[in-house]
Amino acid sequence: MNPKHAVNAFLGRNDFSVGGPDVNAVIETMMFDIEEGLLRDPSNPPGDGPSLDMIPTWAVPPETSPRNKKVIVIDAGGTNFRSCLVTFDENGRPEISDMEKTAMPATDREYSKKEFFETIASFLDHLKNKADRIGFCFSYAMTITPEGDGKVIQFSKEIKAKEVIGSLVGASLSDALVARGWKRPEKVVLLNDTTAALLAGASAATGGKAYDSYVGFILGTGMNAAYIEYAEIAKIAASGAKVPDHQIVVCESGKCNKIPRSSFDISLDSTTNSPGLYGYEKMCSGAYLGPLGKLALVRAASVGLFSKPVAEKLAKLESLELKDMDQFFYGPYRTDTKLGALLVQGTEGDREILFRILDAFVERSARLAAANIAAVIVKSGKGKNPARPVSVLCEGTTFLRTHNLRDRVTGYLNEVLTEQRGIYYEIVTMDNAVTLGSAVAGLI
Repeated sequence: MNPKHAVNAFLGRNDFSVGGPDVNAVIETMMFDIEEGLLRDPSNPPGDGPSLDMIPTWAVPPETSPRNKKVIVIDAGGTNFRSCLVTFDENGRPEISDMEKTAMPATDREYSKKEFFETIASFLDHLKNKADRIGFCFSYAMTITPEGDGKVIQFSKEIKAKEVIGSLVGASLSDALVARGWKRPEKVVLLNDTTAALLAGASAATGGKAYDSYVGFILGTGMNAAYIEYAEIAKIAASGAKVPDHQIVVCESGKCNKIPRSSFDISLDSTTNSPGLYGYEKMCSGAYLGPLGKLALVRAASVGLFSKPVAEKLAKLESLELKDMDQFFYGPYRTDTKLGALLVQGTEGDREILFRILDAFVERSARLAAANIAAVIVKSGKGKNPARPVSVLCEGTTFLRTHNLRDRVTGYLNEVLTEQRGIYYEIVTMDNAVTLGSAVAGLI
């Protein structure tokens, strides 16, 4: 049995695009959702209309860094909850202190609204009254108000707190803090992690660099993108509020529902906390790549792609995470990893088939990530001058650490943006990007 042929046939039988989806086709599909989402909000479930929330933030990157200011920063991500104090000196240089990390609440069980915000407030006791403002990076879909608060639209990443949906996060947290003896914060500014990444990227235009625009992209537990929209946003044009002539827009890219799914994706979706939603995210983000890989391996074993000893062990595989896949990718002949141990009594063909099946999911993730980044850059209309590329600050462990993923994303972006469209970009990374971007937002 030729491993490559066998894997391609297996994937095809399960409606998995062999070689991955066409990047340009995904760009065009996502452009529909971007353009329509700026005209009107999606319904829930979105159906055939726009599926991306395309959330205006009413904010733009500041021209200079804050100076002589302190701000409390909260980062509520898909797995971890971080909080700290950020102090900007007289030259605008930031210093991070009082950092604490704990598990994100509502990942283990259902939380009520009261319990959710009381728990968050309790995590901030070490920062009590150390600053008047809070920059709160809340990495879930929310409508941003002109005042900078955020109303929760939907939870993703398996967060269980249905009662919180529809709440104003900043106001609710302020009430919970006051109940714990805090002075009421002067302002709580809500932002998405992609907005934070974008704002951090804007601070990287130093040392003679200049960027035409900015994108924030996250591929970690979940996935999303933010960019700067320079045209009028029709759905808020008649709001009565003062609308800036350009502003950061959060796409909620993971909600795109127009990319063909495999049988593996459909099976996994039915087991999640949000079936029928976040289809794009579930095809490429870190929370789902491991479980998808497990489904594929178990199914491949059941139809005879692996030798009997390996098939018997795969049938008993209880779980698989992206970190397990990466350990195998980086050391396919190790025997002290979860997947390596399964192959001890296997053949070289078993090893190649297992690698090819799992790598197909990484390849698809890279293509979908590249299409997402490319679509928002194209929509911005910027990056035509190679001396002033678009800055794309990328964050998330899936993007930064997954075997060969970042290089593949860069390769596809070079092809579809620079070679085919004459658009220039630069991938930017930095330490503590989300924390620093949130600090800047809290002081705007």
